[in-house]
Amino acid sequence: MRVPLSWLREFVDVEGDPMDLAEVFADLGLEVDGVEVVGEGLDGIVVARVIETAPHPDADRIQLVQVDPGDGGPLQVCCGAFNMALGDTVPLATVGTTMPNGMEIAARKMRGEPSNGMLCSAAEMGLSADHEGIMILDGGLTPGEPLVDALGIERDVVFDLDVLPNRPDALSILGVARDLAARLGLELRVPDPRPVESGTDAADLTDVAIDDPGLCGRFLVRVLSGVSIGESPGWMAQRLRAAGMRPINSVVDVSNYVMLELGQPNHTYDLAKVAGGRLGVRRATGGEFLETLDGVTRELTAADGVITDADGTAVGIAGVMGGASTEISEGTTDVLLEMAWWDPMSIAATSARLNLHSEASLRFKRGVDPELADLAARRFAALLSEVCGATLHPGVVDGRGTLPAREPVRVRPARVNLVLGTGLAPAEMVDLITPIGFTAEVGDGDLMVTVPSFRLDSSTEVDVIEEIGRMHGFARIAKRVPNSPNGGSLTAAQRRRRQLRRAFVGAGLSEAMPLPFLAPGDLERCGLPADGFRIANPLAAEESILRTSLRPGLLEAVSYNVARRTAGVKLFEVGRVFGAGEVVTDVGLSAELGRVLSGEAEAAAAILAGSEAGEAVELLELVIGSVGAGPLALRAEELPGMHPGRAAVVEVAGSVVGAVGEIDPAVAAAYSIDERVAWLELDLGHLLALPEPVTHAAPVSRFPSSDIDLAFVVGEQVPAAAVGATIRSSGGDVVEDVTLFDVFRSEAMGESSRSLAYRVRFCALDHTLTDDEVGALRSAIIEAVESTHSATLRG
Repeated sequence: MRVPLSWLREFVDVEGDPMDLAEVFADLGLEVDGVEVVGEGLDGIVVARVIETAPHPDADRIQLVQVDPGDGGPLQVCCGAFNMALGDTVPLATVGTTMPNGMEIAARKMRGEPSNGMLCSAAEMGLSADHEGIMILDGGLTPGEPLVDALGIERDVVFDLDVLPNRPDALSILGVARDLAARLGLELRVPDPRPVESGTDAADLTDVAIDDPGLCGRFLVRVLSGVSIGESPGWMAQRLRAAGMRPINSVVDVSNYVMLELGQPNHTYDLAKVAGGRLGVRRATGGEFLETLDGVTRELTAADGVITDADGTAVGIAGVMGGASTEISEGTTDVLLEMAWWDPMSIAATSARLNLHSEASLRFKRGVDPELADLAARRFAALLSEVCGATLHPGVVDGRGTLPAREPVRVRPARVNLVLGTGLAPAEMVDLITPIGFTAEVGDGDLMVTVPSFRLDSSTEVDVIEEIGRMHGFARIAKRVPNSPNGGSLTAAQRRRRQLRRAFVGAGLSEAMPLPFLAPGDLERCGLPADGFRIANPLAAEESILRTSLRPGLLEAVSYNVARRTAGVKLFEVGRVFGAGEVVTDVGLSAELGRVLSGEAEAAAAILAGSEAGEAVELLELVIGSVGAGPLALRAEELPGMHPGRAAVVEVAGSVVGAVGEIDPAVAAAYSIDERVAWLELDLGHLLALPEPVTHAAPVSRFPSSDIDLAFVVGEQVPAAAVGATIRSSGGDVVEDVTLFDVFRSEAMGESSRSLAYRVRFCALDHTLTDDEVGALRSAIIEAVESTHSATLRG
């Protein structure tokens, strides 16, 4: 909302530095986006008449304009706008002029053609934001006359206010002045025009019928005769430009002026074009069409409101835009003036559906004062009488529908002070909101507040509290930091998730963040079931499937690096997966060893290019240890997309929480990856929900340890971790550490077997182990591994 200071001063005698007023506006909740000075820097700009136009010989977007600057002789100006015609009067910035933006006008050549000055738009002169072409002036102005004299331009200050949706009253000069007067303790002058009435009573010339009371709460109509369409006076045109509107003609300008001044949108009809002189309100019928004032024919639905004539023909879209059939024209002499109140939600829905947004619809959808219509109509009539000698007919046709109820709002003073952090007495609260139209009575210690008709947005206690705070001044409320009895802390799951991330990073992995959207076929390429949810409205076909696993994204990342000759990439991701199919009540990533939980779940995965399954197992042990979960066990299984014989299900504390192993070579080849790829994927939802085992400090032995190396030939399907677990359990309490240090395969052992070499460290707490004791432990371990895993000790 652009508010000229001169216009504001018609309602309240406000003085002082405009920047100080901007601070007051900000404290009232009316954020100031900018403060502009208009009407300055226009010395040297004169009225000129266009006497000839011709295309530039070497530039398609420039034309040569010959103008009469007042001395009778032609003056050539190169211009990039094409909206002027022969005989038009336009503003000419003469050579030597300094424009309001600081630009100096000099004689120069444009593509070889001389240009002696500049033809100006309203924006270039700082008169408004309108930069759509050269400003066309009143044809009766005299060439050579200074522009400021010709238009009666005076210096003014314009505040550009950002009005929030809950302040419909502030979309008017009156509403802004009301707030300012209340804050500064000044008198608010509300206009009360009493235009002279004569002629036939309006009820004999027109009528109103409201068929949908819920759509239209009020439809007031008045009639004016003797209208002469012409230019608006300079003071009105200047204010409209400063407020951001382009002057059109006397009737349209008065309509816009009243809307900006009082906040009441209105519409004017050529009475001679309204069939039967009667207006009605109804909902549109499906498939009904209407040509609006912008020349566009629009199809309406049963949810849209329309204004009709006596024949039932739609002549306007309610609260949005009028129809072209009853538009005011140069031949109009009798005007039918409409002042209405429309249901805000209906107007908002129609405006949004048609993508048709007007100044009127903006105000109607936020809520207009239903009691303002009579004052606005009298103000319109008084201005139109002043501008073009129109006569107002006596009588008012005032149709009534359903208006919103205005129930008193109970406000608890203690609640006010609690919310605002103030210590105001109830009487002080009443004094603060009375100047802005609220009335309050004290009863049983509470305030019963009646909301004014122009603030129907304030319907609850907290709305009234906001008004009390605004008028008290938020800047006056002391700042304080609220006390919190409890300091913030991470939940157990949040802490363990961070520990898991640190473990991955500490192991040398980089975090990747692939998109959760896949292309059709990506899941099958990974060896996973093609059961991902399909997105109804994807941005692209390559992003139309929700992932059920983190595997496709990480494999794609490794493939990207391989294609750029970067081998051995190690990545991890913590993200969401989206399951499909029936609900699985057991676990996430196994789900009968391949599917994920139905619905959304959190997962963590790691991919180690150039590594074998053993490295993924070591990473798994590190990660499980970092989150304080256990015990860990692996169970060999054939998993979709995993290497046969080199994959296992991960169990922690008896629950399946993921999978570990190597990617199937066929899957790796599908991604053009020519190295082995180790894989680890965990269901964080289950893993982080497991109880943390109690950690006991172990005593440190003062005696030396003993190491032995054992190599076993086992089947490919036997997990190395399972062999290690057997070694640890069969060695008893003296086994301090078991480390897998070599995996060996050869043709002699066959394709289905491999050799696993372990270093076993023994250490007793109370003595040094003898050779006999170590030998006995060695024999027990060999016997346990051979019998448990069908292994053979390798010499």
